[in-house]
Amino acid sequence: MTLDRTFPTAVTIGVSLDGFIARPDGDIEWLTSRGEAAGDTGYEEFMAGIDTLAMGRGTYEKVLSFGFWPYEGKRVAVLSTTLTTDDPRVTVYRSLEELLTALTEQGAKSVYVDGGRMVTTFLREGLLDELTLTTAPVLLGSGLPLFGALDQDVELTLREVKALGGGFTQARYDVG
Repeated sequence: MTLDRTFPTAVTIGVSLDGFIARPDGDIEWLTSRGEAAGDTGYEEFMAGIDTLAMGRGTYEKVLSFGFWPYEGKRVAVLSTTLTTDDPRVTVYRSLEELLTALTEQGAKSVYVDGGRMVTTFLREGLLDELTLTTAPVLLGSGLPLFGALDQDVELTLREVKALGGGFTQARYDVG
């Protein structure tokens, strides 16, 4: 199956030095408690250029636990075969093909792909254009990995690396 799209896709995500985006129970306190020390990570500028977010059910449920909705004014698409919700802020899609078709038809301009499983899915299908990793100076030892198994190598071209505050680093790659 060939999956087509008419919009660029990007990831910007915080990760532990050993590659985890959350503890095994989904906790991200290890990141949020250190995050302010990083200073300006470029997140606000990144989000200003995004009109659509694509995430999986787990990421959506994590966002709901924040107590506020951080994506006001953005289209939010959730890819899940099991989620049922009447949340008017999101649209649920049952397949990647359905998601990509809908976003193309809706005129998506720039899509932020969020969550470990979604990032892996987009990488596996050759659908990711840019990857920005903000690495926290912590080793968790176990947790939810950013990357899952891939069918083949994914070539990355390093575009920028910078040291942030609090021991954080950030690397931006073009994918493919």
